Amino acid sequence: MSEVSRNAPHPNPLPLAGEGTNAEGLNLLWLQSGGCGGCTLSLLNADCRNLFDTLQGIGINLLWHPTLSEQSADEARAIIESCASGETRLDILCLEGAVLKGPFGSGGFHKTTGNASMMELITQLSKVARHTLAVGSCAAFGGITAGGSNPTDACGLQYDGDSQGGLLGEDYRAAGGLPVVNIAGCPIHPHWVVETLASLAAGELREEHLDVFRRPRIYADHLVHHGCTRNEFYEFKASAHKPSDLGCLMENMGCKGTQVHADCNIRLWNGEGSCLRGGYACIACTEPGFEEPGHPFGVTPKVAGIPIGLPTDMPKAWFVALASLSKSATPKRVKENAVADHQVITPACKRTRLK
Repeated sequence: MSEVSRNAPHPNPLPLAGEGTNAEGLNLLWLQSGGCGGCTLSLLNADCRNLFDTLQGIGINLLWHPTLSEQSADEARAIIESCASGETRLDILCLEGAVLKGPFGSGGFHKTTGNASMMELITQLSKVARHTLAVGSCAAFGGITAGGSNPTDACGLQYDGDSQGGLLGEDYRAAGGLPVVNIAGCPIHPHWVVETLASLAAGELREEHLDVFRRPRIYADHLVHHGCTRNEFYEFKASAHKPSDLGCLMENMGCKGTQVHADCNIRLWNGEGSCLRGGYACIACTEPGFEEPGHPFGVTPKVAGIPIGLPTDMPKAWFVALASLSKSATPKRVKENAVADHQVITPACKRTRLK
């Protein structure tokens, strides 16, 4: 091994089949299927000094990762076969990317180095895994890989869009009793993965901790709308009309943050960013079917001037009444700043006599 690779951060040398593993931790095997690998890239931005040390610290032994590990193809296959046979305990199976079932259900569009289909390998490993995790919306629901005419017949591990089934079927339960845990996102926030793994390692993740689409509630119990820096504009229905405007992006620019389950504006990327803080509308990437909204991502479809996508728990009549009242009460500062690319009127300074 070169001095460069010897000093680079990487998992500790991994045992081959039959050499045993650390009995004190959970063994994790990570596979990549039909996708871009963006969830792994996002995971590397976890807010920790060294991702691999962090995983070991919470009790996770990374057996193999196709992008991050150094094993040769033969060594990797030995690890995978040892897991499949039960010789090496497989506690957590993580899949990144959609399962490619085509053509005609053969899985032949995605072959492994041993000429078996990835679909067959995933099916085999899921039968012995104590926990099975879908990392990213492709693995969870099919995602962008399943968009369009879907010639590869891509689907998620236990969902095909918003319908239960997927590759493993709606009745699938891993050996630990849980269904597939869907860490949905395109890409995932790194801490969604790290905290889910930590919960599993601590024995604290149960089915009641998953939402209706089996996403961890640590992030799925929030809306992207929560913590959005544009909330004052939303409250007064002071809307942006072009991408550079500061106003709320819901009415005209396609933002679905009031409907989408994630804590993106509370748990920021790299401690400071989110799509909305970067000027981009929320496109619902944690939700099944986000890849085909039926309209351009940057456009809000309307009926009689009213956006089709309203806050999930607000009756339309109430929203219309509130919007009308809010717009009539919009301060000049909020109204003018909403359609500018910088703050043109600052908040007024008044003696408040607060003690």
